[in-house]
Amino acid sequence: MDLSQLNYWAIGVAALSTFLIGGIWYSPIMFAQGWMKENSLTEDDLKGGNPAVIYGGAFVAALIMAFNLAAFLGPESDLAWGATAGALAGLGWVAMALGTIYLFERRSFKLFLINGGYQVVAFVVMGAIIGAWH
Repeated sequence: MDLSQLNYWAIGVAALSTFLIGGIWYSPIMFAQGWMKENSLTEDDLKGGNPAVIYGGAFVAALIMAFNLAAFLGPESDLAWGATAGALAGLGWVAMALGTIYLFERRSFKLFLINGGYQVVAFVVMGAIIGAWH
């Protein structure tokens, strides 16, 4: 594949979309309380850490995921195939990989649904953006 045919603006926007989705998904209006409870975290626990490392690392990871998805989709994709491929990757690869890890770590099914659900939605949106933006 000729990587110069990829739409790098679409890849960047797709990566940024994970922050918008995550900001809503893990907010108090959706799953923040359940996610914190299942991880045994408090508000004070979340105040620690280096935000530049956390958000910077998350953005680099999102860029790699979006780039990989764009390379998989190719330059001839469209909205429907992008969203479908995103759903297949999010559910079939990412969520199932998390599920396997969660089984061995004895994590809760609720946490799997929260985190796996986020990944599926994020990949669908990334795929739709990349597929639709030519």
